[in-house]
Amino acid sequence: MAQSLRLDGESLVAPGEIREATRGAATPDPGDLLLAKAELALALDLSFRQFRSAVEPAAIIERLTVALHQMRRRFHSEVWDDIVAIAQAHPVAQFLHQDPLTRWSFDKPRGYSGDAHLLDFIYGSPETAESIKASSVLGRAIYDYTRNASSSVAVRERRDILARRVDEIASARQGSVEVLAIASGHLREGFSSGALEGGLIKRWVALDQDPLSVGTVARDFANTSVEAVNGSVRSLLGGKHSLGTFDFVYAAGLYDYLPDPVAIRLTRKCLSLLKPGGSFLFANFSPEIDVDGYMETFMNWALLLRSEQDMSMIAKESADSADFRISLWSGGNRSIAYCEISKLA
Repeated sequence: MAQSLRLDGESLVAPGEIREATRGAATPDPGDLLLAKAELALALDLSFRQFRSAVEPAAIIERLTVALHQMRRRFHSEVWDDIVAIAQAHPVAQFLHQDPLTRWSFDKPRGYSGDAHLLDFIYGSPETAESIKASSVLGRAIYDYTRNASSSVAVRERRDILARRVDEIASARQGSVEVLAIASGHLREGFSSGALEGGLIKRWVALDQDPLSVGTVARDFANTSVEAVNGSVRSLLGGKHSLGTFDFVYAAGLYDYLPDPVAIRLTRKCLSLLKPGGSFLFANFSPEIDVDGYMETFMNWALLLRSEQDMSMIAKESADSADFRISLWSGGNRSIAYCEISKLA
């Protein structure tokens, strides 16, 4: 993975920069772009005609998603960059963007990819009900597909994994557990935590750079042990917060946007915040994801994909093996991988 990326004003990397960072050193075959354009035209034009002919939306988007995934894997990243721009300008987008999830991701009303409201569409949170209801019949049909795509299933599983991990740690250290969520979004995993509901958590800090997310957490978790804090990767690395130490620190979707050098710096910072016996967990979308082509084109949602080996490199560069234990695993459909680094007591 290229190492040229830098943080933006706070912590995130734009889709175009992510695609730039993942380019290989080799140059593409001159004929590949012509071939890729031809294959793309066939796939998009067929989808456009099928939408106009009222073919079952799930069948259309399933075929298109597979085609885009295969093209993304087969062609050089520079060729793929051109493909992304062509796809986004194709008239078929007028159908796909009737899906409120796809449209929100593409428009980025909060200014960045993967924001908390986008995840609420994936979770099916009540806050998205009006937008879904206001969508066209076709839009709701496409949404039924996108919210149940492998990536969305993996995101919901990630939320549940986090809540379960918090509860496991809280069960072992009842009443004294302190948790830090970095880039917490709306902290939806908090609603699934029995330990939080049962008052077994001393402090759960939800750190996020988006004031709307911070406000939502403060409202939704008022009168609980959750503390909503406005902060970013930049402010955290810059030592601008006096947060104390924690039994569990985690970053759910943040590493999808961080280049390796920043990911390593952040990991080291998180490990420094652990109590003896505490652990840090980060998740990352995996190269095994099968809807990457659709996400990068019509959702304009590019990710820095990492394998378990890539995540292991970050962990080993960040932690002294004598003081920490590293665990790696993948979620149920392997779209998201996990790394947990535990500090020895």
